[in-house]
Amino acid sequence: MPEISRFLGIVITMYFNDHNPPHFHVRYEDFRAIVGIDPLELREGELPPRVLGLVLEWAEMHQPELAENWTALAATGTFRKIAPLV
Repeated sequence: MPEISRFLGIVITMYFNDHNPPHFHVRYEDFRAIVGIDPLELREGELPPRVLGLVLEWAEMHQPELAENWTALAATGTFRKIAPLV
């Protein structure tokens, strides 16, 4: 599972050829979640409210890149790292 970004103890990943709708996976400590790309929303799992806010802030800034990675991973198995939230 490719790691797309990592910041503040939060790890963002995507699977190769994952099921629709487009989304990414989030790990933070013992928490796991799936976040939709369009619309940006928590789809499954749980994150502390502060962490969810940071993830959504980051995702909003990088929504086009997330969508491009989703398409590229499905089509060619390639992806680009996305800058962390600083």
